[in-house]
Amino acid sequence: MKMYGIKTCSTVGKARKFMRDNKIEFDFVDYKVEQVCEEKIREWLKKVDINLLFNSRGKKYRDLKLKELNLDDEGKIKWMAKENYLIKRPVVEYGNGDVLVSYNEEVYRDTF
Repeated sequence: MKMYGIKTCSTVGKARKFMRDNKIEFDFVDYKVEQVCEEKIREWLKKVDINLLFNSRGKKYRDLKLKELNLDDEGKIKWMAKENYLIKRPVVEYGNGDVLVSYNEEVYRDTF
């Protein structure tokens, strides 16, 4: 199992704490340190909707004024690859390539 996010993100912190408290082993990829590439993003998009993965509510989205660009799906993918802060977090890969985006304790309990 692999979790992607940023150590300083409070939502990622809750997800990591859940995993530790429930003795669930996982590898953590901090994309401040290790960039998530476009290929990986496209892999995730085979499992989750782009509107779930693309963070259009965050500071980075506003700072880059991306709303004004009216991005299509390809544009969103390119921007997520260039600016990983546009990926909602955390992203968890588990099982046979399944992907879970964001943190919801109830969903985590049901899933893990």
